[in-house]
Amino acid sequence: MPALHPSIRRDLLKWLIAPLLLINLVGAGVTYWLAWLPAQHAFDQNLMDSTWGLYAQVRHRQEKTFAELTKQAEQILRSNHSDTTFFAVRNIKGEIILGDKGFPPLPDSDVFERPINYDAEMRGEPVRIAALQVRVKNGVISVAVAETVRKRNRAHYTILLSFLALDGVLTFISLTAVLVAVRRGLRPLQTLQANLEQRGHGKLGAIDSTGSPVELLPLIGAMNQLMDRISTGEQAQQNFLADVAHQLRTPLTGLKLQLELLHAKHQQEPDTTRSLEMMNSSVERMIRQSRQLLALARSEHGQFEQRNLESLSLDKLVEESIQHFIEEADKKQIDLGFDLQPGRMRGDRFLLSDLIDNLIDNAVRYSPPNSSVTVRCQEQDGATLLTVEDSGPGIAPEHRELIFDRFYRANDKVAGSGLGLAIVREIARDHGAVITLACGEARQGTVFTVRFPLAA
Repeated sequence: MPALHPSIRRDLLKWLIAPLLLINLVGAGVTYWLAWLPAQHAFDQNLMDSTWGLYAQVRHRQEKTFAELTKQAEQILRSNHSDTTFFAVRNIKGEIILGDKGFPPLPDSDVFERPINYDAEMRGEPVRIAALQVRVKNGVISVAVAETVRKRNRAHYTILLSFLALDGVLTFISLTAVLVAVRRGLRPLQTLQANLEQRGHGKLGAIDSTGSPVELLPLIGAMNQLMDRISTGEQAQQNFLADVAHQLRTPLTGLKLQLELLHAKHQQEPDTTRSLEMMNSSVERMIRQSRQLLALARSEHGQFEQRNLESLSLDKLVEESIQHFIEEADKKQIDLGFDLQPGRMRGDRFLLSDLIDNLIDNAVRYSPPNSSVTVRCQEQDGATLLTVEDSGPGIAPEHRELIFDRFYRANDKVAGSGLGLAIVREIARDHGAVITLACGEARQGTVFTVRFPLAA
């Protein structure tokens, strides 16, 4: 199982939520005890007051202890809607002279003249007792009052549940605040990510750091430096590509002319003619590839300049490319037809010529002998359309996106470099055009349509 990548969000949540939960838990425990202890003290104080009231009814004379409690006073002492109250008065011998038999004995204590509280059990039920010991001439008498702990337990549970509910609400609010804070804190990173994802091929301009947090400025600065280095390297690569293509074109053209002259001189020698034809074919391929490399260099993002745009007639540009392709089509007995209507647009003349050349060359190259290729140009629905329809084998749906990638070839049986449609896509993108492709009539061949914005 692959290891999880480190996550800033996960680390922030871990180091914020864990301490926060611990602090909330400790705070809730402390607050709970601060609330329960005073409540318990209040219950004990009420029990002590009852003990003092009972002691007021006790008399000790001549080594005898007397305690009288009227029925009404006893009813007041025992009156309790929630708990049961017990009491006991003991003489110096420890005998109960007033109250409930079986009252729990007092613990050994050296506290006198002041009530003490302790827990015990009376008639099988837990009780809380307040006891008062008083020294007399020849011994100690005691007074004690006990009550069951039902009311205390209910108060205890109420306080506990209240604080649990309160702590739960506060914890939820705190976690929500942490999640919102972490999300807002990471938003600049998401904005930076969106900025980078929106950049297309060749868009290596500097990232605008306006309004970015101080913590992100070093990262943005480093990325801008990296993009600058990449852009410089890409520019050098494109310049090298253009220079090589340009420098190759002249000697290759001269070599082609020399081969044609030799071919004319040695037409009577079959072996020599065959060799010259093969050499001429190879040179033509090299010339075409150098031309495509030059077109690719010109069509790269960053090479396109708005100042080179001019008002053009697309039909006129197509007419300028006709002659070369008529000759190529004749070699394969392909019927190359043109339906050219006026098509206004703005664009770069040289780049658009490359686009037209590559589309028509691609159609002628992939169409079988004795087939047809049709080139159309027209204005329709607020756009200028260039349509090239061939009679080739067609393009399977799974290949239709890939054919615009560089060096991708759907059919290896046809000679080519795999750059033609990549050049077409780059030039169309620079001109704000959209390329679509569909099957030809009777689901044979392919129809390429380039939709250019219509110029006023």
